[in-house]
Amino acid sequence: MGPVLNGLLKLQSVENRLRAGKAKLTRCRRNVIIQENLIRSLQNALEAKKEEAQLAKVQFDRLELEVKSKEEIIAKLRSSLNTAKTNKEYAAVLSQLNTTKADNSKIETQSLDLLKDIETDEDEFKNIQKQIDEQKETLEQTRKESEILAKKFQAEIDNIQKEWDQAAEIIPKDSLETFRRVAETYDGQAVALIEQPDNKKGPYSCGGCFMGITAESVNMLMTKDDIIRCPNCTRILVLGDLHEG
Repeated sequence: MGPVLNGLLKLQSVENRLRAGKAKLTRCRRNVIIQENLIRSLQNALEAKKEEAQLAKVQFDRLELEVKSKEEIIAKLRSSLNTAKTNKEYAAVLSQLNTTKADNSKIETQSLDLLKDIETDEDEFKNIQKQIDEQKETLEQTRKESEILAKKFQAEIDNIQKEWDQAAEIIPKDSLETFRRVAETYDGQAVALIEQPDNKKGPYSCGGCFMGITAESVNMLMTKDDIIRCPNCTRILVLGDLHEG
């Protein structure tokens, strides 16, 4: 192969290292984002639980007012029992009194259940808040570690980028542009080696997509320093250890 294809093959190697370095930097920063999202999720859960508890307290207060109102009615009915003039009137008041007492008992039960729910919610508040405080401490530690690693990875990326720029200098502008476009399509894997079975008797294939490559394309790569792309995946084809067989 000539200088252009050899240059692209070398550039591919540097490109792989460059993208690997950037991936490490991204993962490093993602840890902080994951931790921040976890805290945000806990804070949302806390707010939702507070709203739920607030609604329960409003309902509890309403039931308490109902209980108070029922108790006033019960007191009046008891008083009416003492002033009833006939058995019929007494029986009617007594029936209303028992019904009101039964209704009040149900309301008191609902009120007690709500009170238990509110107490449970308060315990959950404390638990969620404790988790938030713990995760915030973890976040600070993660952020510090991430910053240290990020500086290290960025320095590595800067050095590899210099290598990339140097390797790209000898490649013609149009060839370099082709490399860039294909690299973006295949996550950096712009160059593919042409492969052939060990016995050298089988058909040639693209090392990227494993589809067949014609012998004519292989012969052109052996004699010319031009970019030839796989007709299937469009990667830039280069020769490996192939020889005419």
